[in-house]
Amino acid sequence: MFQALHHPPAYRQTKLPNHCIAKKRRVKNNARRDIIIAVDGPAGAGKSTVTKLVAKKLRFLYIDTGALYRALTLKAKRLNLNLKNKKVITALIKKTDIKLIYNKNLLKVKLDNYDVTKEIRKLYITDGVSEVAKIKEVRQIMTELQRKLAKNNNSILEGRDIGTVVFPNANFKFYLDADFRERVRRRFKELKEKNKNIKTKLVKNNLSTRDKMDSTRKIAPLKMAKDAIYIDTTDLSIKEVVDRILSWIRI
Repeated sequence: MFQALHHPPAYRQTKLPNHCIAKKRRVKNNARRDIIIAVDGPAGAGKSTVTKLVAKKLRFLYIDTGALYRALTLKAKRLNLNLKNKKVITALIKKTDIKLIYNKNLLKVKLDNYDVTKEIRKLYITDGVSEVAKIKEVRQIMTELQRKLAKNNNSILEGRDIGTVVFPNANFKFYLDADFRERVRRRFKELKEKNKNIKTKLVKNNLSTRDKMDSTRKIAPLKMAKDAIYIDTTDLSIKEVVDRILSWIRI
C-alpha cells in the first residue's frame, strides 16, 4: 500500500529542560543500518528544511511523515469526504497507494501513481490534515508504515510524534520550536511564494488552529519526548540549527 524509494543518498538553542536526560552518544558500528533520528515540533519551527539537510549530510533516508497524512487528506478532499468521519477515512487509507520517492535528495510524493508533491502543500490541505491525523485508526496504520519505511535503514524522520510514539527508542531525539510570531512569519513567506494573495491573518489563524488540534488530540498529541534535545529555532540560521543537531550526533 505504501512505499518509500530512495537513492542512497532566525534559529537559538535554549538550555535543556531539567527533565531532559539526553546525552551525546556515539554510534560505534558504522555498518549499522538501523539508526533512527527523530525530529518533532510544531508547524513553522523549521523541521522539514533542517531535517532534509541533516539527512543529506549524514546520507540518511529522510522520511517526511507529514507528507503521508497530507496525501491521504488530498484524496479525501478530492472525493468530497467528511474528514471527521472516522470509518470513511479509515476505509479510504486501506485502499490508497502512497509512495515517497527520493532522487538526488529531492522528495516526490505520489498518490495512486499521480505526482501530488506540490498539491499537498497548499493551504486547503493544511486546513484539513489535522482532522485526518487525529483519527486513531489512521495513526495506527501510519505508525506501522513509518516503522516499515525506516526498517533496515539509517533514517531521520520529522513529525509530531516520532520520538514519543513512532520511535520512542530512537537513537537521537530533537524537538524544534520557535516563537509563534516567527513561525507565522516563516509560514507566510513560504505560502506567499505560491499564492501572492495569501493574508497574514489567514496563516496566523491556520497555525493557531493546527497547534491546538495537534497538541490536544487524544491520540499521539504533539509533545516533546522526555529525553529529546530542545532547540528554540527563533533566532538562529538554518545552518546553525543543522550544526547544533549534528554536534549531538556521533556516527
